[in-house]
Amino acid sequence: MQRTIAPGDTFTFGSYPQTAEGSDTTPISWRVLQNTRGELFLLSKYILDCKRYHHEDVAIQWRDCDLRQWLNGEFYDAAFSARERGLILATRCSDNGHEKADTKDKVFLLSLAEIQTFTDPRDGTGTSIMRRTTATDWAKVKRPDGCHLYVYDKGIEKDYVTEGGQKLGCSWWWTRTQSQNEHPDRATFIGARSNIKRYGQVTVKGCGVRPALKLRLA
Repeated sequence: MQRTIAPGDTFTFGSYPQTAEGSDTTPISWRVLQNTRGELFLLSKYILDCKRYHHEDVAIQWRDCDLRQWLNGEFYDAAFSARERGLILATRCSDNGHEKADTKDKVFLLSLAEIQTFTDPRDGTGTSIMRRTTATDWAKVKRPDGCHLYVYDKGIEKDYVTEGGQKLGCSWWWTRTQSQNEHPDRATFIGARSNIKRYGQVTVKGCGVRPALKLRLA
């Protein structure tokens, strides 16, 4: 791995289904958020899946939610080989919400503080280059449990990106940070125009997942 990789660069590591059929093992493309002290801080470039934060409307925190268990279990096992797992660092995750417990995770969602620190560079339209994103075809497939990713399909140009000459609607994606204390059954998410939304009920079925991790440079 090259130590010259800079924030904003893309980097491939691991693999995960990205076609609508879900039978492929396509390399995962990551955005580099930080390169420091021999490690890379990475955020998936695209939304890779569609999941609820938790399966029922209850007061739940990041430490105990379904989405954390899935990222560090099923996703972690499916996306990375044994050799790759050996390069992923256990990360102490704070900023999980007011008085919410810290966790130690191999794979996690970004917190609001991390989003504001690492994904703020703006493009010519005034929107964040790294917050606004689209999803893989696999993430857009309706799930048996009812999850179905929201994809913007209205008339505001800021809510689209163009890739390969194709105009694609942006989608919502979860952060790990809980909403304010008076709404313990809600978590924050990033809207189609890269804005922060603080009212997501944990059972919302239209939000996507952009995993984050820290990787030891070999």
